[in-house]
This record gives sequence, structure tokens and C-alpha cells, in this order.
Amino acid sequence: MTERLGYIVPADRLLAKTMPESRAKFARPARRLNRGQPDGASATAVRGSDSLPDHSFVPSIPLRSFTHPAKSPVPKTALTVLVLALTVAACSQGENDTFADSAGSAEAVIAAAQAIDSTQLLSRINDLAADSMEGRAPGTPGEEKTVAYLTSAFQALGLEPGNPDGTYIQTVNLIGYESRPSVAFTAGGRTIPARFPSEYVASSRHDRAKTTVDNSEIVFVGYGVVAPEYDWDDYKGLDVTGKTLIMLVNDPAVQASGDTSQLDSAMFNGNAMTYYGRWTYKYEIASEKGAAAAMIVHETGPAGYPYAVVEGSFSREQIDVPSPNAGDRVAVEGWLSLEKAKELISAAGYDFDSLKTAATRKDFRPVTLNARASFDIDIRVRRIESKNVVAKLTGSELPDEYVVYTAHWDHLGRDTTVQGDQIFNGALDNASGTAAMIEIAEAFTRLDTAPRRSILFLAVTAEEKGLLGAKYYASNPLYPLDRTVANINLDGINQWGSTTDLTVVGLGNSSLDDVLTRVLTAENRTVRADAEPEKGFYYRSDHFEFAKQGVPALYVDAGTEFVGKDPGYGMQKRDEYTSTDYHALSDHVKPDWDLSGAIDDARVLFRVGYVVAQTPAIPEWKEGTEFKARRDSMMAGR
Repeated sequence: MTERLGYIVPADRLLAKTMPESRAKFARPARRLNRGQPDGASATAVRGSDSLPDHSFVPSIPLRSFTHPAKSPVPKTALTVLVLALTVAACSQGENDTFADSAGSAEAVIAAAQAIDSTQLLSRINDLAADSMEGRAPGTPGEEKTVAYLTSAFQALGLEPGNPDGTYIQTVNLIGYESRPSVAFTAGGRTIPARFPSEYVASSRHDRAKTTVDNSEIVFVGYGVVAPEYDWDDYKGLDVTGKTLIMLVNDPAVQASGDTSQLDSAMFNGNAMTYYGRWTYKYEIASEKGAAAAMIVHETGPAGYPYAVVEGSFSREQIDVPSPNAGDRVAVEGWLSLEKAKELISAAGYDFDSLKTAATRKDFRPVTLNARASFDIDIRVRRIESKNVVAKLTGSELPDEYVVYTAHWDHLGRDTTVQGDQIFNGALDNASGTAAMIEIAEAFTRLDTAPRRSILFLAVTAEEKGLLGAKYYASNPLYPLDRTVANINLDGINQWGSTTDLTVVGLGNSSLDDVLTRVLTAENRTVRADAEPEKGFYYRSDHFEFAKQGVPALYVDAGTEFVGKDPGYGMQKRDEYTSTDYHALSDHVKPDWDLSGAIDDARVLFRVGYVVAQTPAIPEWKEGTEFKARRDSMMAGR
């Protein structure tokens, strides 16, 4: 243990930092959007709520005692404290673990981070989540307004167009499918009625006016998983061509030997969801098997969200990247509410809970139910030209290598079928992450000298429709992926106050986690693993598309140890948001938001990106990570 400025911190976890001779002090004036209000004024929440207070950063830990907002000068004593901490930490780290700070002194970097402030962040969130943005759905007037806003924001910061064609736009060609389904279930000789969308949802992503499935035999296939590495096959050779498959959500819940309260850590990562648990995989394997329809049984715990999310998201237009193989997809993709699934299976002569228990064993065999399904789906197909918005800060020494920040600008648009409020404002999801990325971009512009590597700020479209904007970029990159050293993704922020920790979704996957740990340690904060790995968050945001292509990616979430709050406060707030506001009309700026923690976290992510852009060694996937082989192959040919 090493004593550092009054804090007891393990020596091997101290942040490394070399301290070159100090260079020119930060003096660049802020370049801000004109919002028609004095700097430091509190923003007004949408929906006519009372004016929000200015949640300026109130220091509670000395190492983070910087004045706020950014226009105030940074206290010399605070800079001295952090510089000394970084210098001491440098003694315990190797060369590649240090900041390669050729662009300026640590003080300049710390000062640049002060550009990230709560008043401006809140104002940007309000702008993006305003009713006038119409819910920011791709292919709508709301997209046009959002893209114009983001382009103006990047221009106001003096960032270059990110597309080599000289624009801030990457065109993303998409196809939209609006389905209007009807279904007829029969089981045990009787009809089982089902109401859309409260008891089931169904859609078809085939480029045609109608999809029909007639009198298809229903088969319960457990979790629908084929995973050779776990010696797992839920189909056991059964030909399911033309059949309707009923599947359970998430991974097979294999119990640990001798302890029924725990999951077997050797099977499907134990409590942490693998890709086999994602709904996207379920439809992919059903397509591969030649099924006519795939219906996933919704359960709130294993899914990670209530059925209302399914109802609100999957009953609306579905959007995808056009594919010449779209006709090979399973014709019907849908969900069943748990109650309707139980009713259907019971009418067919089986007990749902017994089948679910059987499906957690390797010897499970698919069960052909005494039941049939017919689907009649009218489809309205339209072509959509959506847009990723991209800006660039060219690197000072390695301009052809890139650190890419991502945040999705889109949300769910509006629901014209409801009375009253129809707009999904998506304030947290993801006006907040997009606004935070703009704040980070401003911090980079405050540096006297650009980082060694280039920084790309990529606001992507259609995340809510399946990570499509990120998927399109990763498949059609504006800059080579073997020159893209890292992705740092922002999807939501901490709106509940400062924390002593920061959650990493997918902790242990790459060396980016180590960089983050060192940055946090210098601020007397800690890294925490995802508190809810069973919800599969790693596969649910845009960084995943970069990871699939081999690019090391970092995705963080709010910490759970809130300063001055009870230990359970963080999880309580997470659960409240998931059950009440996630993908709901109520996701708008709230009067009690406290963005002090969001500011802390955004400044940390700025510093992480700066470290990666400066350090000679590039981030790597760790041994055993599923994405490492792809990256190794990519870099071998570089």
C-alpha cells in the first residue's frame, strides 16, 4: 500500500503519468452554440416543467475539487494536487501505461476537461429531447431537425467534416417495414385468441406487401440455442422447416451442480448473458433452421425490461439495412406475453414451467405441441435515406489513426395512436449520451495542440432499430478499421449525482479497461463490473458493432456507489428507470436530475480518449475474448 495525498491506494493501481516540461497554458476561448441565454443560466425542462436548478459540480472528494462551470479558471491548488498524484503514480507503471503527453502538460489536459459543464450539457439534452424534435425517429422530419442540430453543433466547435467527401454526413440506406399482423392460434382443438400488441407482436422483414403463414405446426424449442462450444443443441436434429417456433428469452439457465441457487459459471457465462441469449440470435437461428415463424416468450427478468418495451418497440415500424438475403429470414418474427404463452402451452396439454425447467438441461429435446399457428401480415415497405453525423479533429502526429467516440442520436419518434402526449422524447436514451459526446468534443477543441491520433465523433442513426447506424459504419467505414484503434461509446448518462465508481459493461474484455482504471484511480474512484450482466447490455449498444469487426470498444454505465446516498440507491434508481421510463413516453428531462456525476464521467471519458490517442501502444482485446481473433487477423495484414 502506498499513501498518496491522504488517500490509501494500492501502488499497482495508481495512474501512471509522466510530467514533461509545462507548455503554453490553456487560453483558448470557448466556442459555444448561442442558446439565447446567459452562460451559467439553468435550462428549462421540456413538457413545461419548472426551471431546473443549475446542478453545478459540488466537490465531495478533494482530488476532484475543480471549479465548475468551465468558464471559471481552474484552481491552481487543484491542478497541483492532481499533477502530484499523477507524478507519484508514474513511478509504478511501465512506459506504455503512461500518458504519452507530447501535446502539452497535464495541466492543459485537465483544464480542457473543464469545458464539460452541467449547464451546457443540460441545455443540449433539452434541445435534443424537445418536442420540436418529434422523438428523433429515422426517416422523419425529426431526423432532419436532429441532423441539422448536430451538424451545427460540430461546426460551432470548429471541428472538421468527418466524411472524406467534405461533409458531416454519412448516408445510411435503410429499409422500413411497417407490419399489421393478425394471428390465429389453435391448441387442443380450440381457438386461442391473441390481441395485438398487448398479448403478442409480430412483424415480417420481407420486401413484399403481405406475408402469410398457414396452419404451421408449433414446436417448443427451449432456448432455441445451438452452441457447439457448450455441447448444446436445442434442436437435436429435428427438422423445423415451415414450423412456428416458441423460444425462451436469454441463455439456458443451467444450475450449478449441488447449488440450485447459482448458475453454472462454465455454461453460457453463468449469470452474464451471451449473444445466444439475445433476441436477434433467436431470429437468426430460426432463419438458419428454415422455420416459418419464431415467437419469443417475454419474461421481464430474463429479458431485462418489461413487456411494455416490447409492445412499444416491436409494434412499430421495424428498420433494417437492405440485404440481398432478406428473403432468407424467418418470415415472422415476434414475441408472446408470458401469460399468453402459458395459456397456449396449457391448451396444448403441457405445463410451461415444466417445459422451461426441462430446457435448462443438455438432454432437452424439442416438444411438438398439439397446436397450430396462422399469420397474416400486411407490410408497408419504404426506403429510408438516414444519416450518421460525423466530425473530426485531425491528429497532430498520427492523423491516419483514429479514436472513435459514438452516441446514437435516434429514438422512437411519436405514436399517433395515443391520446395526449405522443412523443418519445428519449431524454436519457439517448439525447443525454449525444449531448455528452458533444461536450467531450468541445473539451478536445480546448487543447492547445491536438492529440497525436485523430479523434472522430460519430453520432449514429437507428440504434433503437438494431444498432443499424453503427452496423452500417462498421461495414462501410469512412476510415480503415485497422487504423481505428478504439471505440468509446456513450449511451445514457448518470442523472442521479456523483459516484465513487464507474460501471464497465463487459469489464475485462480489452486493455481499454486498464486505461480507464488508471484514470479513475487518479481521481480516487474505482471501476465496477456490470451489476446486471444477465441483461446483456454489452450486445445492446453501438460499440458491439465495432467489437464484432474487431475494434476494441469501451462502454460504461453509471456507477452504483452514490456519494451521500444509501448503498441501495443506485440500483433502486436503475430499476425505477427501467420499469417506468425506458422506451416510454415519460423519458424526458426531470426536475430532480443531478448531472454532477455525468460531468465527472464525461471528463473521465475525455481523458481516456486522450490517453489512447497519445499512447504509442494501441488497445488490444484480452486473451479469451471472442473478438480477439478478428482483430489479430486484421492487424496481421496491416
